Amino acid sequence: MNRKTIIITSIFVVIAGVSALFLAGFFFNKPQNTTSQTQTVHQHGAVPQKPANNMENMSGMNRGATSSQETPQLPPLPTINIPYDKQQMIGVQTGIASVQPMMKQIRTIGRVSYDETKLATVNTKFEGYIEKLYINTTGEYVRKGQPLAEIYSPELLSTQMEFINLLKWQHKDKTVSNYKDDIDQMLSNDAQNVISASKQRLKLFGITEQQINNIEKTKQPKRTLTVYSPVRGYVIQKQALQGTKVESGQALFDVADLSTVWILADIYEQDLPLIREGQKAAINFPYYPGKTFIATINYVYPTLDNVSRTAKARFTIPNSKGIFKPQMYSDMEISIGLGSQLAVPESAVINTGKRQIVYVDLGNGNFQQRVVKTGQRANGMIQILSGIKAGEVVSTSANFLIDSEARLKGGAQ
Repeated sequence: MNRKTIIITSIFVVIAGVSALFLAGFFFNKPQNTTSQTQTVHQHGAVPQKPANNMENMSGMNRGATSSQETPQLPPLPTINIPYDKQQMIGVQTGIASVQPMMKQIRTIGRVSYDETKLATVNTKFEGYIEKLYINTTGEYVRKGQPLAEIYSPELLSTQMEFINLLKWQHKDKTVSNYKDDIDQMLSNDAQNVISASKQRLKLFGITEQQINNIEKTKQPKRTLTVYSPVRGYVIQKQALQGTKVESGQALFDVADLSTVWILADIYEQDLPLIREGQKAAINFPYYPGKTFIATINYVYPTLDNVSRTAKARFTIPNSKGIFKPQMYSDMEISIGLGSQLAVPESAVINTGKRQIVYVDLGNGNFQQRVVKTGQRANGMIQILSGIKAGEVVSTSANFLIDSEARLKGGAQ
């Protein structure tokens, strides 16, 4: 072979070697790309591939742990399936949880009582003896200023005599002396002061201004003092007896003005948070059938009766005709608006003692147990604070049978 032939052969060998290396690299790299695509598909499919290295594996584990802490998996709510034919057999009925206006009716008993602001007691501020009674029986009606009794008092008689003597001495002093000097003038002023003090003492004993003026005019003491009624009303209690001795401050008559009366209503403690001053109540008396009276709460007493567990709400009602008599009983109804609330029928809620549950109808015979938090009850409905949403269908009858079925099948907590 000549030199030219050798050179050409060498060039072909080099070209063939380079081509062989290029083709080998192409075919060896192509399976690696196919594997990468297969791993990508498997990540979205059922068979995951191992990470490329240990660092990526540890990073994936950390991400999984963080995600599990942020969104913990809650246990599924208990659900039971009851076929339609079995629902009809046990009498299952349903209702819809809805937002609706709620009006609570509080019914209670009221008792007519005296208006304490119009009670008065007649007594004396001195010792004495009752010589005459103008009011002899309990229940009599008296006018303001009407005489009730006449009382003889030695102490009062002595005070009157002292007052009369001072008046006579002052009059005599004026006729004899012409106030020749300052001493006479001073004595006259002192006498006037003593008379004023004696007059004030008579007022403190309860003698009226008119009675004092009469004594001053006639210069004659009154052997007995007449006691007058300070208010109009009915004598509801009488302790005065003719001829008996009375002590200072002793009550003789109790007089009550019945032009207005109080009605005291018993409110149970669970209803007290709803009761406010200014609320109105409809009042019915068995003595006046068919007639309803309206009254307003003007006070809620701050204490609770330990036996009945009730507090008193007070109503004031006019009684100009005297038809309401103390100790009468009445039926009372207080209407309280609760606003629009999410509510279900009371029969939909099962009270287990520790919690309240309802069964939500999911359709296709499936009932899911829900724990709910309840509020006020009104007109056969019960307020739902949490646990279900508006529009959900709940079972309203045969709930205990559904609950028993769920327990038998292990579908209840």
